[in-house]
Amino acid sequence: MKKKLFKTLARLNKKVLPSYSKKQLDLTKASKVQMAIIGWKTWVTKNSLD
Repeated sequence: MKKKLFKTLARLNKKVLPSYSKKQLDLTKASKVQMAIIGWKTWVTKNSLD
């Protein structure tokens, strides 16, 4: 159940949230909101793979 939820969230993130790697965002110049989005996407991805 938990894994399925995170896989769904990962798909939703891919469609809704911006991809900073394609925009070649410099992490040292990222805003707090951008860093929060990166952290959220990382956390969801990590949990969907477990």
